[in-house]
Amino acid sequence: MVGRPVGRGAWWDCGLVLCLCTLFFSSAEGLPFKFASVYGDHMVLQQAPHRAVLWGQGDPGSNVTVQITPGDSEFKTVNSDAGLWNVTLDPMKAGGPYNVTAIQYFKGVTPLEAIRKLFNVMFGDVWVCSGQSNMQFTVMMGFNSTEEILAANNYPNIRLFTAGLVGSDTPLSNLDRVEQPWSVASAASVGGGMWNYFSALCWFYGRDLYDTLQYPIGLVASSYEGTPIEYWSSPEVLQKCDVDNTLPKRDQSLDLRKHAPKRTPIVPGDNQNSVLWNAMIHPLLNMTIKGAIWYQGESNADHPDSYLCLFPAMIDSWRSSWYQGTGGQTDLTFPFGFMQISGNVPGSTDLGYPEIRWHQTADFGYVPNPKMEKVFMAVAMDLWRPDSPWLTVHPQDKQDMGTRLSLAARAVAYGDKNIKFQGPFPSSLQMGNDTIVVQYGPEAGHIEVRSTGGFEVCCSSVKNNCNKDTAMWVDAPMVHAIRPNATDSVTVSTTNCHKIVTAIRYAWRETPCSFKQCPVYGMGSMQVPLPAPPFLMYMRVPQG
Repeated sequence: MVGRPVGRGAWWDCGLVLCLCTLFFSSAEGLPFKFASVYGDHMVLQQAPHRAVLWGQGDPGSNVTVQITPGDSEFKTVNSDAGLWNVTLDPMKAGGPYNVTAIQYFKGVTPLEAIRKLFNVMFGDVWVCSGQSNMQFTVMMGFNSTEEILAANNYPNIRLFTAGLVGSDTPLSNLDRVEQPWSVASAASVGGGMWNYFSALCWFYGRDLYDTLQYPIGLVASSYEGTPIEYWSSPEVLQKCDVDNTLPKRDQSLDLRKHAPKRTPIVPGDNQNSVLWNAMIHPLLNMTIKGAIWYQGESNADHPDSYLCLFPAMIDSWRSSWYQGTGGQTDLTFPFGFMQISGNVPGSTDLGYPEIRWHQTADFGYVPNPKMEKVFMAVAMDLWRPDSPWLTVHPQDKQDMGTRLSLAARAVAYGDKNIKFQGPFPSSLQMGNDTIVVQYGPEAGHIEVRSTGGFEVCCSSVKNNCNKDTAMWVDAPMVHAIRPNATDSVTVSTTNCHKIVTAIRYAWRETPCSFKQCPVYGMGSMQVPLPAPPFLMYMRVPQG
């Protein structure tokens, strides 16, 4: 699938509204007047204080008027020579339903085929959900699927859209395929097939947000199984991170699925980088959104080092591109949430998974942080189960994931300062005689210990060094296992090290614990236990 090249136009004040005439240039000669494929009946448009952007295809040189009813709102634009019209609405409060009518005028004539309408449109918050198979994993594949699907009938103000699986070697201005057009949440729209629609994590995240916010939520799912982050990154991101533009090839072995349809290559040839940015993200950039969530990383576990640059750079790129694509209506630092990848193979000491988790936080161990503003996450490493019918890499418990991620969103995206949304993270380390006291910060309240493993220390023959040639990691078991509401620290033993302790790390395994039995938890808001994230901290010993 090869798309047309893109360019950037100009935007100006059209009186009633600020109109962005188009960011995408292509010939529309002889093509019908219509909305872009990301718009449809039953959709959600972004509410105030943002301005929703509508766009579509029309005859070059024509004028387009958009009317919102009920009410007397009317918005006009001049069609560009490229044949794509684009109009920015006034800020609209959450609610609805509304009807949206677009009318094309050409030389004073309005033929019937130049009128297009959208029915049952709501205004609320629009979230994009993207990533690989753990985002594509559908509601019917998860825990309690029958009950969860039936419960969707209670959420008619949540609306769903799923992009089709397609790639392109050039940026597309419009989605080439739509898997699920905008639909009212119901048992039918939520309970689609395996690996197709609707995304379980996207649904549970949006449902939990709606339970709190009580206004319409629009969920746009755009994910593709078995794909590395390079496929979702623009060429500019790849260049910034010095990524070879011919690698990686798609590696199905990292993300196998049972009962999944066989996919053809995304595009012909070996160069797959940017193909999903081109085909499944770029066509969305003219639509105003509240934010995005992401679940991806397993397919980068065999080359984790580049993730440290790619993930923050991809987030920055998506943000700036959406800001430009909507004429500044989508925030330049819109909220971006992600799931830390879960476990996979029990007992594996492969460092690819823990390194991806660490790099997902830009090596801080937590978000938001100075390199990742308005970014939030939820930990999933304790949600692995050996009995998953979809292989261990695909946890079925997407409900807990959605709850944990929505808690973080309420704090970071919606500014609720009373929400405890992070698991315990160390605030300091205190070296003792053959012990280290790991002091946790106040963000998660009192901590709970469910098992006594998980900690390791770097045992080195050289001060302030943890080089594999002079050091090795050894277990550091807890010697003071606390009980709920007792304290906010744990003490670990360093007696297994007979040299110099130079660092300490936690949960540094592909699958660090069994289901909901990681060593350290904190009690988040709404009595939701939140696992402590992995960390790596160095012990600085004075030279002398």
